[in-house]
Amino acid sequence: MGNVIKVGMADLQIAKGSDSLITLGLGSCVGVALYDPVSKVGGLLHAMLPDSTQIHQNSNKAKFVDTGLDILISKMVDAGASKSRLKAKLAGGAKMFAFNDNSNLGGIGDRNAEAAKKKLRTLGIRLIAEDTGLNYGRTVELYCENGDYHIRSVGHGVKII
Repeated sequence: MGNVIKVGMADLQIAKGSDSLITLGLGSCVGVALYDPVSKVGGLLHAMLPDSTQIHQNSNKAKFVDTGLDILISKMVDAGASKSRLKAKLAGGAKMFAFNDNSNLGGIGDRNAEAAKKKLRTLGIRLIAEDTGLNYGRTVELYCENGDYHIRSVGHGVKII
């Protein structure tokens, strides 16, 4: 087994071959995993918010689904991936808090997941699996050797998508 590369909140990383990428504690955030099965280059984005155009302080591009995916793909292509071969898997986007009012905070997980799906469609990247929504957090790990995306949740065990 290779190195395990940690991806923080509002962060993105790439890895290759026997290495894996892990991000802890996805709640309403989404973990978008991209994988090229030929070059075995993988990438993982831990995005907190759906859309950079709605926020004035948006210097951290990895914080947002839209700009984070653009940067991740660019880094993956630089590392030998082909954009046309990329496959996507998505996790997170949970509804972690119940709000009684009509605030946008309650739906941020859904909005993050929808933003990721929309951006992937725009980029022409096929979403082949997802584990999103519901009301629990997830820890995810992408294995670059085979593209397996392991999703661990307290009380829900491990899923591989």
